[in-house]
Amino acid sequence: MAPSKASKTKAGKKETAATNKPPPFIDPTTSFTPESFERELQELASKAKSETWPKFVAAQAKVYANSLALLVLLALSCNASQQALSPVYGAIPAAQHHAKLVAAACFAGWSSNLFLGRALPFKPVLLLPVLALYLPATQFFLTRFSETLTASWGPLVTESLTLFPLVALSAACVATFLDGADLTALPSWLGDALPGIGSYGVFKGVETWSSGVLGEYAGRTVLNTRVGLELVLGASYALLAPSKLLLLTLPALLHTAVLDTRVPTVGALQRLNGTLASEGWIIWDRKESVTGYVSVVESVKDGFRLMRCDHSLLGGEWVKFIGQGQFKGNQVAEPVYGVFAMLEAVRLVKMPKPIVDSKAKALVIGLGVGTTPGALVAHGIDTTVVEIDPAVHEFALKYFHLPKNHTAIIQDAVSYTDSLAAQTRSGEFDYIIHDVFTGGAEPIPLFTLEFLQNLHTLLKPGGVIAINYAGDFTLPPPRVVVKTIRHVFPTCRIFREHPRDDDSVARHATDFANMVIFCTKLPPSQNHQITFRDPTPRDLLNSPSRDAFLMPRHEVTDADFASSATEKDEGLLTRNDTAKLEKWHGRSALGHWSVMRTVLPPVVWENW
Repeated sequence: MAPSKASKTKAGKKETAATNKPPPFIDPTTSFTPESFERELQELASKAKSETWPKFVAAQAKVYANSLALLVLLALSCNASQQALSPVYGAIPAAQHHAKLVAAACFAGWSSNLFLGRALPFKPVLLLPVLALYLPATQFFLTRFSETLTASWGPLVTESLTLFPLVALSAACVATFLDGADLTALPSWLGDALPGIGSYGVFKGVETWSSGVLGEYAGRTVLNTRVGLELVLGASYALLAPSKLLLLTLPALLHTAVLDTRVPTVGALQRLNGTLASEGWIIWDRKESVTGYVSVVESVKDGFRLMRCDHSLLGGEWVKFIGQGQFKGNQVAEPVYGVFAMLEAVRLVKMPKPIVDSKAKALVIGLGVGTTPGALVAHGIDTTVVEIDPAVHEFALKYFHLPKNHTAIIQDAVSYTDSLAAQTRSGEFDYIIHDVFTGGAEPIPLFTLEFLQNLHTLLKPGGVIAINYAGDFTLPPPRVVVKTIRHVFPTCRIFREHPRDDDSVARHATDFANMVIFCTKLPPSQNHQITFRDPTPRDLLNSPSRDAFLMPRHEVTDADFASSATEKDEGLLTRNDTAKLEKWHGRSALGHWSVMRTVLPPVVWENW
């Protein structure tokens, strides 16, 4: 029931009277004593502390939590960007300018945070989800120009237009957040420098750590694939800074869902094969794994099948001959690359005590499509394969002629040989095949003195090792690797896949080729030099490719390796001194990229 007008008036008068009461009388003789003044100050301080300390802690926690969240997302975004470019340009070219570009973007963003805050009609942090969610679509568009940009400039141009804005804006937002950090307890010079230095240190630490984690768990779920990770990061940015600006990302999200052939879904693969069909190609399967993006590609027109890892090829077979004519019932397929048949010539090396196939044991480091281990098994040799990537082993079994009756070790070869060599005294294997290569550069740990010494321990005294090395003979790395191999194995001979083309070397200043180094543990003498017996029909396995390439033909001499009077002696390659090869990886990888573009058309590389 509503109060009457009279009651309202009466209540109003009472309230007025109450508010107009005179203040209580204070006796100055009793209130302004030193004791009472100190007591009041203590009460005020206690009250202020109880009221502001939790708020202060909460405010500071928010400052550091927001900054840390942005730094973590940024570090993951940088790794995701490199991963997305590696199938198109290779891992080494994708990383060539990455660190410098990121550092420049961090500096630009950090120094312009005040300008951005005033120039934009909204908080700069709200723009981060838009930039992040547009990354996949923009990268997809820019990769169409990879043939024009080449591996030298493609990654730099692509990341300048995609990653650079994201890094710069993130740095600006972190700087803005940290303006609210209370660093008054620190000296002024340290308080000024610590936010920037600390932020960059946290960013680099997370970037380095997450790079290994992302590689280890790559492809286990859709969310841990290249495009999937970028979408997850974009969604994380959106949760951190939601706004109506997210409506602007709908075209990018629609493109990724409907048109992006790189998304690891069945529908995307079907769309991709629809695109490749007109070019005469098909992708049977694909998977992102620990060594990169692995796929099985087939030329329908020419009848051969290849296994791809990022912007490199691990091997291939001619499928058009399977079950046809003289090849009907063959135990092995025809290899596309002759160098893989040459590795099988370890069986042809003449040794003082001949090795019987049925009693022999072989260790193959690096599987590829399984050409060499398949042939060894066909000869009745007990074969162990060490392969770090489970996807490579899975595809070799499923889409190539790798027989199942072999021992598979899915493990890093360095740790495996370290462990096995520590348990071995007189050798385990009659043959060792060392065949590892990807992305235009050798995996350096597998060519170090220490790794080769492990192989020396694992090889029986009367055994043979064959080491495949692919590189540019005009650069120092092949010479360093061969010198290290010869230091461990006293007797060696080296053969190229094809003869040196002096005219091509003069025109292009490169001499990229595969070579196979055959070695034994026996010391060189008049009684022991590496020679090969003539192959029998059984050695050839009814294979024209082996008939043409099994017997090594194009021998390499010391004069074939690049050297000059001004070059210093690099010495041996050891685990603690791998920089001597790493510095040449960029140039070697760029040359390898150009070679790969002559094997498969750009449409295959660019669409994954």
